[in-house]
Amino acid sequence: MIELKGLTKVYGKGGSAATALSGVNLNIEKGEIFGVIGHSGAGKSTLIRCINLLERPTKGEVWVDGTELTRLGKSQLQEHRRKIGMIFQHFNLLSSATVYDNIAFPLRLTHTPKAAVDRKVNELLALVGLTEHRGKYPAQLSGGQKQRVGIARALASDPDVLLCDEATSALDPQTTDSILRLLLDINKQFNLTIVLITHEMLVIQSICDRVAVIHGGGIVEQGRVTDVFLKPKHEVTKEFIRSEAQDDSPLLAALHAPHPTGATAVKITFLGEKTYESTLSRVAGGTGVNFAILQGTISTIKDTPYGQLIVRFEGDAKAIGRTISELAAQGLDVEVLS
Repeated sequence: MIELKGLTKVYGKGGSAATALSGVNLNIEKGEIFGVIGHSGAGKSTLIRCINLLERPTKGEVWVDGTELTRLGKSQLQEHRRKIGMIFQHFNLLSSATVYDNIAFPLRLTHTPKAAVDRKVNELLALVGLTEHRGKYPAQLSGGQKQRVGIARALASDPDVLLCDEATSALDPQTTDSILRLLLDINKQFNLTIVLITHEMLVIQSICDRVAVIHGGGIVEQGRVTDVFLKPKHEVTKEFIRSEAQDDSPLLAALHAPHPTGATAVKITFLGEKTYESTLSRVAGGTGVNFAILQGTISTIKDTPYGQLIVRFEGDAKAIGRTISELAAQGLDVEVLS
């Protein structure tokens, strides 16, 4: 659906040149929610703006639905952009226009008949839950309501792709959650491809199918969110995950506290339905190993439940080894910590 090939963006020339993107390659499938996460200045906003050529790449190719946008002339590009909606961190609404007129704006630009505009706007107002606010102005709306207007406006042209540029960064956590649920519903209802950039791992964890981690203008890690979140490889990814994790101080104290000779601490990761099964107690009971749970988490990544336990096994070294092997054979990921 979206393919970026060798994407490079350089601002300025000569000694003042600054590279925002360097040789980025990325594939985004139709109908998925794809997240791009990175710190400020990593290049993520430049990346998403290159997809619809609001920023024209210095080098590389941008393909959307089989068309190379970087080769199109101005009029052809405008036509293809109608199939790429975009929502922004600070909403970018017309302050002097009502909710209705903000949503109708892109339709009027293409000279859509009045009856068709009215029908489409009313459908979108219902979709985003703003029917009773149609006559209000942006100044009369909350942040979440403004973003709902932005989403409705982006959907007015029936796009195939929706780009979200830090769409929840200006919102409180409760409002962020409602906007993410709305985006997820829209994705499922219309099979809409959504590209979402953020600096918050929780946003990625909530609704994305796959994620790319951007750092210093390049993609340093990418894959399914379950894989990247539970088995991060790059230090930047680990940093994002640590920022969402619980305080490790009690765990560190427990790991360094006096313990029986031969005890082994491990991290066990459960995914899917295995999260709710009694695999650990069943296996440990069969091998005769005692265990103490030092720390535990159960949550979800999009619709997939997962759990992570930090456990200290106590007993015969060979029995502990059999326990670890059996847990792995049951499909659990086991990492020895000490």
